[in-house]
Amino acid sequence: MLPPSIFNLSSLIDLYMGENEIQGSLPSNLGMVFPSLQIFFISINQFSGSIPVSLSKASNLIRLEMEGNHLHGKVPPLTNLHKLEWLNLADNHLGSGGIDDLTFLCDLSNATHLELLIMFTNNFWGTLPQCIGNLSSSLKNFHIAQNKILGSIPNEIANLANLDVLVMAENQLSGHIPPGVGKLHKLYKLNLGRNSLSGNLPSSFRNLSQLNELYLEVNKLQGNIPPSLIECQNLRILSLGANIFSGIISQEIVGLLNLCRLSLPQNHFIGSLPENIGILINLEYLDISDNMLFGEIPASLVSCIKFEYLDMHGNFFNGTIPSTLSSLRVLTKLSLSHNNLSGTIPEFLERFVFLESLDLSYNNFEGMLPIKGAFKNATATSVEGNSKLCGGIPEFHLPKCKLQHAKNKGLSLTMKLVLSLVCGILGVIFALTFLYLYCSRRDKKGQAATDSDKFPQVSYQSLLKATNGFSSTNLVGMGSFGSVYKGLLEQGETPVAIKVLNLVCRGAYKSFIAECEAFKNIRHRNLVKVLSVCSGFDYRGHDFKALIYEFMVNGSLEEWLYPIHTIGETNERPRSLTISQRLNIVIDVAMALDYLHHHCETPIVHCDLKPSNILLNEDMVAHVGDFGLARFLPKAAENSSGNQSSSLGIKGTIGYAPPEYGMGHEVWTQGDVYSFGILLLEIFTGKRPTDDMFQGTSNLYSFVKAALPEQVEEVLDPVLVQELNHPNAGRARNRVLIIHSLITVLEIGVACSAELPRERSNICDAVAHMCWIRNKLRANGISE
Repeated sequence: MLPPSIFNLSSLIDLYMGENEIQGSLPSNLGMVFPSLQIFFISINQFSGSIPVSLSKASNLIRLEMEGNHLHGKVPPLTNLHKLEWLNLADNHLGSGGIDDLTFLCDLSNATHLELLIMFTNNFWGTLPQCIGNLSSSLKNFHIAQNKILGSIPNEIANLANLDVLVMAENQLSGHIPPGVGKLHKLYKLNLGRNSLSGNLPSSFRNLSQLNELYLEVNKLQGNIPPSLIECQNLRILSLGANIFSGIISQEIVGLLNLCRLSLPQNHFIGSLPENIGILINLEYLDISDNMLFGEIPASLVSCIKFEYLDMHGNFFNGTIPSTLSSLRVLTKLSLSHNNLSGTIPEFLERFVFLESLDLSYNNFEGMLPIKGAFKNATATSVEGNSKLCGGIPEFHLPKCKLQHAKNKGLSLTMKLVLSLVCGILGVIFALTFLYLYCSRRDKKGQAATDSDKFPQVSYQSLLKATNGFSSTNLVGMGSFGSVYKGLLEQGETPVAIKVLNLVCRGAYKSFIAECEAFKNIRHRNLVKVLSVCSGFDYRGHDFKALIYEFMVNGSLEEWLYPIHTIGETNERPRSLTISQRLNIVIDVAMALDYLHHHCETPIVHCDLKPSNILLNEDMVAHVGDFGLARFLPKAAENSSGNQSSSLGIKGTIGYAPPEYGMGHEVWTQGDVYSFGILLLEIFTGKRPTDDMFQGTSNLYSFVKAALPEQVEEVLDPVLVQELNHPNAGRARNRVLIIHSLITVLEIGVACSAELPRERSNICDAVAHMCWIRNKLRANGISE
């Protein structure tokens, strides 16, 4: 809460309180106690209640920013705020549901220097008053998206000649787009999407020569795309999906040479795709799905080498997939389903290493289905509805391909002799090669080998001896790609952890390479330390690869959160973690992530943060391990010869992997931040993100968020609740402080695990906040 004494500062000019956790309501006499106030900034807090009517008395206000609070009710008259330049009321609960919710906009006609008017994500109702045409000609940004505004857009909006951003998306606006919008010559971004607008696009759009982004999707707009749109040569994003547009995709659209995103799905477009669409060389995203387009796929698409997303499903395209598309190697999504395409599925699709979603279903493809690349993943690839396909991996359930001998019947005797001679030579070469490899392996058996000079050499025999022949009694854990044994090397008396890769498992070899690459140049107290590497052959001559780590005597965090009680082992103290220990662990993990993301020469994304990959030493210091899925960021990857990462298709563990990975987003640091947020919530609630209690839309994130702050004890791990209620005088005295600290920690977890990446907290901020909480607890004598 704000201390009352702050309102005694009557000469205050600038007041900044943004991005804190301040609660309570604003005093009714706010405008009178601060008569000289020029800047009032309280964005991103937890203020509630209404905006005081007295605010209009602060007639010197230049900037008024209240975004991201819990304010509600009508906005009071702002008649006296003549000097106002910025007004930001976004992301609150303002509005009363009355027809006069927006009358305060007329009061701003007197603010002749107003430049920014932001009101998105509120409950404003009613219609836009015509007086918006009287707002300052200096207004540059007018953003009222995600409200409940009705009626038509007043044509008087044309008076706002200096607007560069106009966003009215996600309201209930109806009627036609007023021609006056075409007079806003400086518009850079126009977003009227997700309303109920109807009619044709105004021909006056030709005047928007500075327009860069145009969003009109999900309306009831109709007619042809006006040829005059070609005048908007700066247009980069054109989104017209889910309307009633018809006619052909004209040459004028192809003439917008700067387009990087063209979205026209769910309309009534007919005809063929322009043959020269390839001149849009900057195009990265093309969605023309669910229309009535026909003809062949233009071969000129080969020029669009930046394509990442291509969706043409739900049309009448015929012919084959042109071979020229083999150049589109950065595609992440390709959907050609529900068309009339035929021929064989080209093998070049196997080489699209970034392809994560491929839909070729319900066409007339025939012949053998490729088995490499995206075709190895039946979840990411769909080919159903093609009755003449055969082969492929078993998961596709296609019939086996019949061998065709007809082509061989016409071979001449000369050709047969040539083939026999070639086969004979190849056989000799194969035999000599096999003999050489066999001898080489015999020489190398038992000898040390390593994939990096950074690590000392350890032989297979040493590991065999250290683990008593990889005995089950030495087995301490099993993972996706191998088993972990406890061992004692001959060189010392300190036990080590030996991770033996099961190279039969798909991705195991890449996992080994990824860990070697990741550990080459990283050193941090909260990362598991690799002591050595063994890369050679076992006693049978089979490939053998192992990583030797420092041994963590207290095992994994998983074992502490979910201890297994064995019958008869009553002498062993049940494992449980105190509040302070859990806080120390999440801080250790956060510090490791901060180091990986921001302090390595090449930033690293872990990709698989979960309790089983967090190990604890004798002092209960947490260490992040298992870098088998680690990835260098794309920029770094370009400088490391492509050997930097594991399989592109593997991006973590269900429950911990961020939702955007499921939608094809590339690996990035924000993905680790999401996993950290889920891990933090799990540590303090004792509930796995995959717990059976989470059904439908319910999940660990919503479970905790709904309970904060009042019901925090209802979501805490029962072990922690028991600790809070322990009859300890010192702890009872500080109970309020501990609960408040737990609320703050869980809020950090919620902030990190937000579904939308832009809403997630920064890992650096999370570290700072949690360290502050720990220091505060220690200052009050709460350490364990």
